[in-house]
Amino acid sequence: MKKLLLTLFVSVFILLPSYAGKYGVFHPYNYTFDNNAGEKLLFILDLSNSMNETLENSTKFNLMLKTLREVLPKISADTQVGLRIYGYRMGFTPVEACRASTLAVPIVSNNVDNIQSALSKRKPRGMTPITFSLKQAIKYDFGDFIGKKHIVLMTDGGENCDESPCSFVMQLIKFRRDVQIDVIAFNINNSDDLNQLRCTALVTSGKFYNAQTSAQLFDGFNNSIKGIKNVDAKILLPDFK
Repeated sequence: MKKLLLTLFVSVFILLPSYAGKYGVFHPYNYTFDNNAGEKLLFILDLSNSMNETLENSTKFNLMLKTLREVLPKISADTQVGLRIYGYRMGFTPVEACRASTLAVPIVSNNVDNIQSALSKRKPRGMTPITFSLKQAIKYDFGDFIGKKHIVLMTDGGENCDESPCSFVMQLIKFRRDVQIDVIAFNINNSDDLNQLRCTALVTSGKFYNAQTSAQLFDGFNNSIKGIKNVDAKILLPDFK
């Protein structure tokens, strides 16, 4: 696995980009990233079937809900935050199950109650389309916002839809550096899955948390929301003088 990750890291600086439009990335000569534009926060949360597994006399899903009830109120009302979920349905085919990812709560301010309400109405059911969820989030969920896009991804398993989140972000950073992905790996023991998720975080200058307990899950969420800037975004136009 280490050899694979090294190969991917080298290839990102050698191979020509082939799918910029597909992933919704932009070219640096078309846009200027304003470091003072603040950031938007998006939670991408795992509702795959494995979240029904028991841990600490509860289910992993219920532990996540309990943790978020403690963490989400710490987010200031003026922070623009949203929720994307995946794995909430199975579908009739594996292809359909691997597209079970949706923006459950759009990214706006004063949104904590809406996120909690949306999660309380869902049940874990399906698969783990991590890469597809990241693609959808980056291409669609943040809209035309040009500030920092901060994603907090929590999963209790690795990608199982024949894609690689590590490979995706390796290509992504060739075009844009405005996306930070913090990854919370919850109760995962597979080394290959952990390496993929660690790569996804570190390549985007995000944080990686290997949370084996509910207390560590809390630390992962709590640390990920610290230091979020709340500044209006503004477009920087070239000076033609």
